[in-house]
Amino acid sequence: MTGRYQDIYARSINDREGFWAEAAESLVWYQKWDRVLDDSKAPFYRWFAGGMVNTCYNALDRHVEAGRGEQAALIYDSPVTDTVQTFTYRQMRDDVARLAGALQAQGVGKGDRVIIYMPMIPQAAQAMLACARIGAIHSVVFGGFAAHELATRLNDAKPVAILTASCGIEGSRVIAYKPLLDRAIEQASHKPQKVLVFQRPQATASLIDGRDLDWQAACEGAQPAECVPVAATDPLYILYTSGTTGQPKGVVRDNGGHMVALNWSMKNIYGVGIGDVYWAASDVGWVVGHSYIVYAPLLAGCTTVLYEGKPVGTPDAGAFWRVISQHRVKVLFTAPTAFRAIKRDDPDARLMQDYDLSCFEALYLAGERSDPDTLQWAEKHLAVPVIDHWWQTETGWSICANPRGIELLPVKYGSPTVAACGWDVRVVDEGGKEVGAGKIGALVVKLPLPPAALPTLWQNDERFKSSYLAEYPGYYATGDAGFIDEDGYIYVMSRTDDIINVAGHRLSTGAMEEVLSGHPDVAECAVIGVHDDLKGQLPLGFLVLKSGVDRDGDEIVREVVAMVRDQIGPVAAFKQATIVDRLPKTRSGKILRKTMRSIADGEAWNPPATIDDPAILPEIAEALRDIGYAKPV
Repeated sequence: MTGRYQDIYARSINDREGFWAEAAESLVWYQKWDRVLDDSKAPFYRWFAGGMVNTCYNALDRHVEAGRGEQAALIYDSPVTDTVQTFTYRQMRDDVARLAGALQAQGVGKGDRVIIYMPMIPQAAQAMLACARIGAIHSVVFGGFAAHELATRLNDAKPVAILTASCGIEGSRVIAYKPLLDRAIEQASHKPQKVLVFQRPQATASLIDGRDLDWQAACEGAQPAECVPVAATDPLYILYTSGTTGQPKGVVRDNGGHMVALNWSMKNIYGVGIGDVYWAASDVGWVVGHSYIVYAPLLAGCTTVLYEGKPVGTPDAGAFWRVISQHRVKVLFTAPTAFRAIKRDDPDARLMQDYDLSCFEALYLAGERSDPDTLQWAEKHLAVPVIDHWWQTETGWSICANPRGIELLPVKYGSPTVAACGWDVRVVDEGGKEVGAGKIGALVVKLPLPPAALPTLWQNDERFKSSYLAEYPGYYATGDAGFIDEDGYIYVMSRTDDIINVAGHRLSTGAMEEVLSGHPDVAECAVIGVHDDLKGQLPLGFLVLKSGVDRDGDEIVREVVAMVRDQIGPVAAFKQATIVDRLPKTRSGKILRKTMRSIADGEAWNPPATIDDPAILPEIAEALRDIGYAKPV
């Protein structure tokens, strides 16, 4: 491959320090770094060692001081409360400074941990920035998370304070947060000193004397806090990975490398800059919300959209088009599952015709594998580039992407395109040896990881090494499997534990899902490997049909079986699928394939803490029993 991207990418690998030092110059440093990359304690690499910064200053104060104080920083759009509210950079700075002062008044300072347990309201973003302002380390836990799971995070992070709200809203349901939080604190061995509660009109929380404070009252009486310089290598936040139970796995993000890489990504990957409206339709409880609702857009001087709603049902499958049109959104970043839901409810995109989308330039998808059918549906109806990109909680930003801000590369369906700058991606076999083009293996990243990737896990260096570095020495194990083609395009086929072994043949369930999703009646699908006494494993498909499809289900199953046989071959041994009303997912949209596999194989299973709706799993079990699986343990 040749071109502008390739030249820039090559420099990012061959001259790492020069490349990222140049990227860092566009931000404000209280003190420049001694070393761009400190490799003295490898494999614990640190970026911008010796530098002193403040992330909140760079996200807010810097823009106000540059004369952009009246520009919109954040648009809060909440169809569930019928609210639209705009905050300028000056308003955000002032609100954040007062909240930071309220935290300082309660004894919160540099290095202290603060748990944020919030719904999708502006105060959630302000809470993150307020912690960053005074050098406290925030840990956001998805609002409404179960009490036990919240308690494990309290014990691990040991926060001095918690910031929460009286309730969250899921569709038409009001979910009271305070009872969940109170139960979590009761269960936890570590007790926070203070809890600040933002009272929403939909539900009022009762406060415990001596521990709980009213958020608004605390801010009104607070002295605004100035930004506190911290080391570039100091933690900005801890984010616990989804699905963790027992001992949580706390991903650490530092201040310096994080702000440099995220600021760089806005221009070079997403193609946006000062004054552009950027919308990441996610939640602040997930890594996408951290990186691309709060930090990256504000660092880059964009206007970020914080959306409290769903892609469908608030009020309909035209919700996204309304937000894009009303707020003149230039780029949208969301999960493929959101577009599958829209496609399912409005297959012909008729609701799109009600809105002016002339402002819209690109759609980015991530969070799970983007099936070509959904991507092509979006391309057809939006008539803009639709870009699949791949990253993880641990990485903080793209491992692979189509670098639209540098050079828009040709799309290859099923691929998140090429390695992002700084990411040296390889494919290795089970013994850690690199394999040739087109061969499936484990996707790994040659160390050191670029800025903003996790430097370690919270207070657990050994677990960091055993979880990510031990399997392939010298590499970070992504946990994903795939291949790289002759043009350098990377294909992420599935999690490594979703590579199934059928009679000695290693096959990707992701490749089969691509075929199933191409059927005209299929809205969503999943393929898992189930136990088979003869062949070891056999693939089993789950199909969710598009709205309005009333054809015979057995006929549709026969058709998808024939499609897999035709496009992958008899070696796949794909002979069975079942039609279900919906698929079990996490709140961030990931399909719970491992849980489905356990149900199918008759193994013991429990609903994961991050499941969106536990009632789906009995439905899946019943569907599996109907076709001879899910026998009692």
